[in-house]
Parts: sequence; structure tokens; C-alpha cells
Amino acid sequence: QSWTKGMSYCLHSESHLDTGPVYVRENGKLHVVNQGAGGIQNVTPKTRPFRLFSRGFSVELCMNREDDRARRQRTDHFIFTYTKEGNLRYSAKSLFSLVLGYISDNVDHIDSLIGFPEQIAEKLFSAAEARQKFTEPVTGLRALQKFTEAYGNLVLCSLCLRNRYLVISEKLEEIKSFRELTCLDLSCCKLGDEHELLEHLTKEALSSVKRLLLKDNSLSDVGLRRMTAPVRVLKKGLENLLVLDLSCNPKITDVGIGYLLSFKKLNCLDISGTGLKDVNAVIKRIQMQIGLVHSEVPLKEFDHSNCKTEGWAEQTVLQWEQAVMEAIKPQDNLRSRTAALHFYGKTNRTEDVVKCKLVETEAKASGNLQFYKEKVQNCHLPLKKELAGSHELKNNKKRALPEQEKERTSKQKHLCLTVKDWDLLNTY
Repeated sequence: QSWTKGMSYCLHSESHLDTGPVYVRENGKLHVVNQGAGGIQNVTPKTRPFRLFSRGFSVELCMNREDDRARRQRTDHFIFTYTKEGNLRYSAKSLFSLVLGYISDNVDHIDSLIGFPEQIAEKLFSAAEARQKFTEPVTGLRALQKFTEAYGNLVLCSLCLRNRYLVISEKLEEIKSFRELTCLDLSCCKLGDEHELLEHLTKEALSSVKRLLLKDNSLSDVGLRRMTAPVRVLKKGLENLLVLDLSCNPKITDVGIGYLLSFKKLNCLDISGTGLKDVNAVIKRIQMQIGLVHSEVPLKEFDHSNCKTEGWAEQTVLQWEQAVMEAIKPQDNLRSRTAALHFYGKTNRTEDVVKCKLVETEAKASGNLQFYKEKVQNCHLPLKKELAGSHELKNNKKRALPEQEKERTSKQKHLCLTVKDWDLLNTY
């Protein structure tokens, strides 16, 4: 008994060493030393599996870096898992995944991706997107430009920024880096006539746009003149445009509609809710010069669901939107006049931003001014009808001659450029 007291005293003196329970055999029986009470208890030893690590133990290997990002945890080279028996098992990652992770961490230092396989480039873009590399202020733009220069519409073929004017203001340079877009929705963004994004629409990088939605953007005749100047004179810019939505822009008048007549490939046009004075004259003019027919029923081409964000950068645009929404959460009631002037242009905006739904109801009340191009059908008529109609065609041609002369004179008037047009063209 004195020996057990000495053992207990020894354990208390070296309590910092975790030796576990101590078993002592005396008179043919097994006793365990109780460190809390300092006594001996008769127990039956319980067999339990040997465990090197506890159940909550985890290991993560990190790569040290010399730059500021050294403090951030890197992807480990090994995957540690536990078996059913509680044993720790690890497996090494593939060399491809390790190299992919390393390149995605340094994607902004890539010189060029031109000629790189598309399948691997898509995986590299996804890896960099998972690390939110494209949301960084400077390096994200540089990395995104490398992908857009090499792969064009694969990165993004369709972009929907409807009612996302804050994303446009924060990520304008990133949005301008997208090339070969076929669909662009900028509805309800209140851009105005002098916004940089409207000027960017006339560049060669967006000459592939076929569907452009500019509903409720505070546009006027000045903005339409600038947007159509390359097409009217240089035959560049938005020459491949098929669908154009300019509804809910009350500052657009009959003069601005005249600039749209340069879009010869238009199949659908929406000018509902504009400030037209002579609606019937505009309808006849559009039908005669572009061949578009006024539709009495709303067209499905102007439905918002037809334009969605599609491409590799779909999640990137969502990350931008989430970052902007988180940044403005504590400042919902804050209105910065300088930021508004910087975003919306030089002109002051005294009126509040009207919601897109209210403007749509006003446009419906004013009338539907949507146009479409009829499909030409081959009609095989009998020979007698063709002979009978030949005389009528001659008379119609005679009547059409003075109308054609009027059109030529009107075209000559449009081709006579003003000083402002020449100054505008010199900027391209």
C-alpha cells in the first residue's frame, strides 16, 4: 500500500506527462492506479483498437509563397480520409490537378493562351473561377483578357445585365473585355447617351452582336446618332444586328428613328414608349426602307427570357453581382452624387430612377410599336395571271419612280454629314 502511494505521488509530480492508466499486478490480481484519488481499483481491461490519431484529426499541407498570398492556404497535395475501422488513409492528387491548381493561382501571369487546347482551357478557367481570381481588381481583369483574346465567344456568348447598373459601374472594364457576343441585354440600366458602354458597342469587338436590348436607358436622338454613325458611313459596328429593342425611351423622336434605317439586316424592332410625333408616317417609313411590318401582337423576340448569360464566365458574372450586393448592404440609403455623375455621364439627373415595371406599363398604355420582317414565300401563279398583272406592274413602276426619287433625296440628306458627325467618326 505504501508502494502505491509512492506511485501516486510520482504521477502527481509528473502530471505534465500523459502516460495513461498504469496497471499493477498484486497477489494474482490486476489493479489500476487512479490518479484522481490516488488509490487502486479492480477493473477488467477493455480491449479497444489501436488509434494513432483521434477521430477529429485532420491534416492539410500548404505551399509557402514569397509574396503577400503566402498566408493564404493552398490546396494540399494529399487527400486524407478515415476508414470504417478508424484508420487514417491518404492518397496523392494527380499531377494534372496539382499543375492546374498552381497555374490557376498564377493565372494573371500568363503571357498568352492563343493556340492552347479549349478542353484544358475550360478546366483552367473553372479552377481560377472557383478561387475567385476574376473578382480581384487588377489581376482579375488581366486574367480575363487573356481568356477572351484566345477563345472569344466560348468565354461568354450571351450577356444579360438587365437592371444591373451597379455591376456595370463596378466591372465596366471587365465587361468591355468580352468579345464576339451575340446577345446583349442592357435593359433598365439608365445608361444615357454618353455612357462608355454605348460607345463600346460600336467597336469591332462587338460587331458580332445580333440581339441588342436597350429598353429604358434614357436614350435620345443624340445617342442613336452616335451608335449608328459607324454603320451609316463606315459600314462597321452593329451592321449584323437582327433584333433591336429601344422601347421605353421617351426622348427618342422621329429624327432618331431615321438613324435606325441604316440597319438593313434588322428582323425585329421595338420602339414602343418612344416620343414619336407622327406614328403613321414612321410606320410607313420603316416598312418602305427596311421592309419591317407593324405587329399587332407582342413578339416573343422581345421576351426577357430569350437572353441569358451563357458561357464559361456565367458564374463569374454572378460572383460580381454578389460582391456588389454585399458591398452596398450597409449603405442602402446612401446616395452619392459624384458616383452618379461619373456613371451616368456628364448631364445631371434630377429625376429618381423609375422601376422597369412601371415604364413597361406606360409603354403598353401608349401602344405597341413592334415590327417584324415577313417571310417571303414563293407563289407559282398561272401564266395568264402573270400576263394580266404585267400591265399593272408597269403602272406601279411609273408611280414608284417619283417615290424613289424622294427616297434618294432623303438618303442624300442623311449622307450629308455635319461637323459633329465628322468629329464623332474621327474618334473611331
